[in-house]
Amino acid sequence: MKSQVFRLLFVLLVFQTTLYAQSNDMAFIYGSRYLPLYGRDSTVVEVKDFEMDIYPVSNAQYADFVKKYPKWQKSKALALFADKSYLAHWKSDEALKDSENKNSPATHVSWFAAKAYCECQGKRLPTVDEWEYVAMADETTKDARIKASYNEQILAWYEAPRTNENVIGQTPKNVWGVYDLHGLVWEWTLDFNSVLITGESRKDVDKDSDLFCGSAAVNATDLMNYAAFMRYAIRGSLEAKYSMKNLGFRCVKDINQ
Repeated sequence: MKSQVFRLLFVLLVFQTTLYAQSNDMAFIYGSRYLPLYGRDSTVVEVKDFEMDIYPVSNAQYADFVKKYPKWQKSKALALFADKSYLAHWKSDEALKDSENKNSPATHVSWFAAKAYCECQGKRLPTVDEWEYVAMADETTKDARIKASYNEQILAWYEAPRTNENVIGQTPKNVWGVYDLHGLVWEWTLDFNSVLITGESRKDVDKDSDLFCGSAAVNATDLMNYAAFMRYAIRGSLEAKYSMKNLGFRCVKDINQ
């Protein structure tokens, strides 16, 4: 009887492996329901299974991208899709400044450019819910927000000075096997400005669509989660063409059902 059970388990394992092969340099994220910082009337959201890049996109990877797709090179990117800071740390269309590390995360990249990069890899940018779902884990716990040390560690990372020696993969990987969600750079998300207080909701007269304002604590589910407030605030201050020295990205991939 035991041997039959073991054979059945083996067949199921082989079938599952054949059905879905995990991508290289990506972590499989088992979806679930969780309570984000800003829920819809403080309700849970559902995240489906997906894959996430283990590391943020590096300078070296982005250099390969602009060589293959010249329209995203420093001198060729349209102003509509990238501001004047786009690839400010590059000395030419295809080369970084000598002071820059190829293994550092790709920064000074606009949302449009990051989105294009991911799509050219057959991937996409993560949603806010997906990014926060994976980022709430530490080395041993999928939801480490219950730990007092979790926010303290993240805030300590944010307070540390940034240098050109920020190398990918130096922070501990979390329980999913993903590195550098905290402690390296901010990261673009697909719907980065989805949690905003608009001019109409404030009932003021400013309708300038170019202005973005980070949400306050209205509808927040955890008023003590300062690290998450910081992330939502930076997202709310951005426009899609912006590029910053401490803003990078990574990609995710949907699971074909």
